[in-house]
Amino acid sequence: MFQSNTFAPLKQGTKSFPKVPGTFGKLFVDRFMQEIVVARKEGYRQILENTKEILNTITSLNQQNREYYPLRFAKVEKELSGMKVELGKIE
Repeated sequence: MFQSNTFAPLKQGTKSFPKVPGTFGKLFVDRFMQEIVVARKEGYRQILENTKEILNTITSLNQQNREYYPLRFAKVEKELSGMKVELGKIE
């Protein structure tokens, strides 16, 4: 009933699939390959979506830094100039 070559690999690049007899087998393999392609596309779509979200987060953080640090440095500079004035008075 079963022949020894029933599960002989098909030569398709580096991948091997068991032989499935008849039209049903071909449809099964075609459907399986189609599901792999769909899953791969979904995976790539998810990676792209995550990458966009990471980029937006980084951009937002950079913008916050650009807004924060000049204000912080201006405040520190003002404090330092006040200390300089006070030191001038002491001398």
